[in-house]
Amino acid sequence: MAALADSNYLAQFSAGDRLTTSHHLRTEILSGLTVALALVPEAVAFAFVAGVHPLVGLYAAFIVGLITALMGGRPGMISGATGALAVVMVSLVAEHGVEYLFATVVLMGLFQILAGILRLGKFMRLVPHSVMLGFVNGLAIVIFLAQLGQFQVPGSAEVSGHGMSGGEWLTGWPLVTMLALVVLTMGVIWRLPKLTTAIPAPLAGIAVTALLVILFGIDVPRVGDMASIEGGLPQFHLPMVPFTLETLWIILPYALILAAIGLIESLLTLNLVGEIVHERGGASQECVAQGVANTVTGFFGGMGGCAMIGQSMINVNSGGRTRLSGASAALFLLGFILFGAPLIEQIPLAALVGVMFMVVIGTFAWRSFTIMRKVPLTDAVVIVVVTVVTVATDLATAVVVGVIISALVYAWKTAAHIHARSYITPEGAKVYQIEGPLFFGSAHAFADLFDPEHDPRRVVVDFAQSRVADQSALTAIEALAAKYEKVGKRLELRHLSHDCHKLLTKAGQLMVDSDDDPDYAIAANYSVRTGVLQAGH
Repeated sequence: MAALADSNYLAQFSAGDRLTTSHHLRTEILSGLTVALALVPEAVAFAFVAGVHPLVGLYAAFIVGLITALMGGRPGMISGATGALAVVMVSLVAEHGVEYLFATVVLMGLFQILAGILRLGKFMRLVPHSVMLGFVNGLAIVIFLAQLGQFQVPGSAEVSGHGMSGGEWLTGWPLVTMLALVVLTMGVIWRLPKLTTAIPAPLAGIAVTALLVILFGIDVPRVGDMASIEGGLPQFHLPMVPFTLETLWIILPYALILAAIGLIESLLTLNLVGEIVHERGGASQECVAQGVANTVTGFFGGMGGCAMIGQSMINVNSGGRTRLSGASAALFLLGFILFGAPLIEQIPLAALVGVMFMVVIGTFAWRSFTIMRKVPLTDAVVIVVVTVVTVATDLATAVVVGVIISALVYAWKTAAHIHARSYITPEGAKVYQIEGPLFFGSAHAFADLFDPEHDPRRVVVDFAQSRVADQSALTAIEALAAKYEKVGKRLELRHLSHDCHKLLTKAGQLMVDSDDDPDYAIAANYSVRTGVLQAGH
C-alpha cells in the first residue's frame, strides 16, 4: 500500500502536480524545521527521565526519526525518544548501566520487526472508538502536564515521566514574562494562518518569540538552560555487555515491554494521523520500520523511541504530508547537534511551550464531552477510564485496559441476547429454536432455557439461528445432552456445523445431518474426548 502511494506520488511529481510545487517543498522543509525545534527539549528531557546523557536522547530522535520517516507506514509521522519508553528504561539504567540499555534497544527492535513480519499490527483494529477518544484526551493532558515543568526555576526540579517535579516555581515578573511569551507564541500560531500559509504557523511563533527575547535580552529560561546539545556524529558502538544467557534474562523483559509500548503508541499515532489526513497507513510496515530504527539506534548509542503524537500533530498542522518533512526534521536535528547548538540553545522555552499548548488544544477531543452524553454509559466510562489511566500510568497500559473493559462489556451484553422459542410438533416432540450466539458468556443462560424434568420424551434443539463460538459452548451442549440422557429422554441436535459435529462426543451422536447445516468454524476447537486444543480451520 505504501509502495503504491509512493509510486503515485512520483507520478504526480512527473506530471507537475500541485503537491510538487516549490511552495509544497518549502512547506515540507519548514514543517520539518518546526518539528526539529520542538524535538530538542523533548529529547533532552526524556534522556533525563531515563538517566542517560542528553546526546543519547538526541541521537535516538535523529536515527529513529530518519529511518521511520523513510520506511514507515504513514508519511508525515514523527518518531523519536518518548517519555512512555523512558519511564520503563530508568530502572534498567539505574541497576545495570547504559550499555545494557543499548542492548535492550537492539532486542526491542528485533521484536518489533518480528511483529511486523507476523502482521500483528492488524490487531489495532480491535481498539474501539471510545478507547481512541480516551487515548487522545489523556495524551493531550500528558503533553500539557509535561510543559508545566518549564515554569519552574531551571535546575531546581527533577524530571519525571510527565515533566518536572519537586522544583521551585517561577513567581513574580519571571512568571509573568514567561506566560506573556507563551501567549504571544500561541497568538501568532492562531492568527498567522488567517493571513498567510507561506510559513508554518508554529515556526513563525517560535521565530517571533525568539527574536523578541534575543533582541531585547529578556531573561527567561532557554533551551541551553536544560543542557548543552552540542556533539558529533553518532558512532557505531557494540553494546559493552557480556553475551551470556544471564544478560539475556536481564534485558528480555525490558525489551518485550518496550517493544509492546512502542508499537501500541506508534500504531495509535498511525491511526490518529490517518484520520486527520484521510489516508490509511500500513500497520505492518510501521512495525518493521520502528524495529529497524530501534535496532540501528541501539548500535549507535541511542535510547530508542517510537512515534511521537505531539510532534506528529505539529508536523501535520504545519502542512507536512510526505516523507520529506519527517526526514528533514531528523536532518535539521542532526544539524543542530553538529553546527547550530549555540543558536538553538538561545531559543526561549516559552516559545516551545506555546507550540505544545496549541498541540494540546488541537489534540484534545473536545467533542467527547458532547459524545459522552449521547453514547451508552459504558462507552462514556471507557472514555474517562482510558483518559485517567493514560495520565496516571502510560498510554499503552491505558489502551490495554480500555480494550479489556470494552471486550468484557460486549461479552456481557451479548450473553444476554441468547434465548429460545419452543413449540410442540404434531408427533409430540418439543422443539427449541435457539437464537443468539452460544459462547462462554452465554453458556449458563443457555442451560437455563431447558427443562429436562418436564419436557416430553423427544426434544429437538435447532441451532439454525445460533452460532457455537468456543469450547465453553461445546461443553454446555455436552452437559445438556447428559441431563436429558440421565432422565431417559431423547435429545436431537440440528443445524450445528460440521466442526461441532466432529468435536462433540456424546452429544455428537445425537446430531441430525441436514443439507442446510452451517459451515462456520468455531473460534477454538477443543476435543472433549482427548482434552487437546486443536487449531481452528
